[in-house]
Amino acid sequence: MKYRRFGKLDWQVSALGFGCMRLPIIGGKSDNIDEPEATRMIHYAIDHGVNYFDTAYPYHGGNSERVLGRALQGGYREKVRVATKLPCWLVETPADFDRLLNEQLEKLQTDHIDFYLLHGLGKSRWEKMHNLGALDWAEQAIADGRIGHLGFSFHDTYEVFKEIVDAYDWTFCQIQYNYMDVEYQAGTKGLQYAAAKGLAVVIMEPLLGGQLVNPPPQIQALWDTAAKKRTAADWALQWLWNQPEVSVVLSGMSTMQQVEENIASADVSGVGTLTAEELALIERVRARLKELCPIPCTQCAYCMPCPNGVDIPRNLRIYNDGLIYDKVEQARGIYRWLSQDMHAGADACVQCRECEDKCPQSIPISEWLVVVHQVLGEGKPYEACPAPQ
Repeated sequence: MKYRRFGKLDWQVSALGFGCMRLPIIGGKSDNIDEPEATRMIHYAIDHGVNYFDTAYPYHGGNSERVLGRALQGGYREKVRVATKLPCWLVETPADFDRLLNEQLEKLQTDHIDFYLLHGLGKSRWEKMHNLGALDWAEQAIADGRIGHLGFSFHDTYEVFKEIVDAYDWTFCQIQYNYMDVEYQAGTKGLQYAAAKGLAVVIMEPLLGGQLVNPPPQIQALWDTAAKKRTAADWALQWLWNQPEVSVVLSGMSTMQQVEENIASADVSGVGTLTAEELALIERVRARLKELCPIPCTQCAYCMPCPNGVDIPRNLRIYNDGLIYDKVEQARGIYRWLSQDMHAGADACVQCRECEDKCPQSIPISEWLVVVHQVLGEGKPYEACPAPQ
């Protein structure tokens, strides 16, 4: 395992961090984690040098912290640093800070959380946390030993990101970043700005919710032109590790194969390892993918649950896949199952727009769901249904 500097701390973090948002599940139910397999994966990662584990209060219906806490018993907790996040949307009064943190400590079976984040900050949520005294409270939690270091995860514009970075002496931040998101949210400018201020920068969504893993034929054809052969996932990860401002790259892994492959990628990672020709190839892939993918959904599921039962991420993914991979009829078959058998299709949307307030990508979800049903449910051609603006 390769290790990297973590901001201003005298500690080296593994190049690969284990994201606990996509642990293996049973029966397709997110809250039903396959705990024996998840534990096996976690132990394998630690035994092969991974020392940073990231979870959060809502992951897997609240069970991610519990499973991670149990997996780290028997001496594993002392080998790693644990990061989890304050569910800012659940904080209504200052008393909620202690209540939620203490609940997380109990679920994780630990007396301290090494890296604690204010979860999913944007302009309005940051103002709420600031007004409720989150920073003063966190200072007290650091003083009493329950928190090691304070950071934040982020979904908003670069201008808001810069404002938050400048507002406090943070240890670290966590941003969505990959070769498709260089100008999105914090983007490359935010990565470089935070690093220049001494913050460690943790990367989430390095594979854009898995969208960069199995490329369509025209994208794979581009990758195949490279002299050095890599998987699509490895190209995306190496692009991140090539940048000195990146501290650790999180990957939400659902299978042991993914753990093994990502560790192998991390083992050969490093700053400046990609050639000019390889970087130019990634630029060409970025340009082509932008032409192909209509809905920038990362499958984070922050929009869920839908009050009317729509499986929003699944609907958007089916639509994207049908277009990108040119498999419209297959997409329509899957959609019919989702709509008719599971009653979770886009046709159940009543345009309440509750999901849009939660979406980190600011996708006009309700408008897209109309298009999804027109194309996949009513059989209209893609080109006859214009994309929402």
